[in-house]
Amino acid sequence: MEDAKQLVVAIARVLSAAVEMHDPYTAGHHERVAELTRAMGWELGLDVESLEKLYIAALIHDVGKIGLPVEILGKPCALERDEMKLIKMHPVLGYNLVRKAGLPQPIPEVIYQHHERLDGSGYPRGLKGDQIILEARVLAVADVVEAIVSNRPHRNALGLEAALYELSKNQGKLYDPRVVQVCVKLLSGERKGFLFSASPRISPDS
Repeated sequence: MEDAKQLVVAIARVLSAAVEMHDPYTAGHHERVAELTRAMGWELGLDVESLEKLYIAALIHDVGKIGLPVEILGKPCALERDEMKLIKMHPVLGYNLVRKAGLPQPIPEVIYQHHERLDGSGYPRGLKGDQIILEARVLAVADVVEAIVSNRPHRNALGLEAALYELSKNQGKLYDPRVVQVCVKLLSGERKGFLFSASPRISPDS
């Protein structure tokens, strides 16, 4: 049984690496998001099995980007409306991929929902509040934080202060306040040795 779990994680890492080969600007993104997501899930009291599934979902949350044109993913300026519509399809593509592969729930649904927002302004389904499962709300916050503190094709990294400001400004509107509280606690350094051991680029001390 343990061998099977390790195999699933290994395959998830292969898929994550494949996405990062397709979209080089996300190099390391999925592993960092997965580590932060798992740490937040632990703080929120998720059981071991739920944490394992959440970690796998976070590792491959962008797997749908494999189906998108490289030119759009790496475009060094703002996207056109039609290009943004394509980008917003990646949760759907990812959901379909992992569901067909037979990965258990809530992994497919977490991938489907990771760009949804509490006020309904997210995508692809415009879910609101408790329509968004807890695991997806956790992943959403981790994903946003890591994206802000990392370089992207159209901008340089904005830093941890910008990430914390985004969470503070939009908690209760876009992001689950309880999840934000846990994330801020972790990013403030109480467990930074554990959380950032493999990702110095987003260390609070950098």
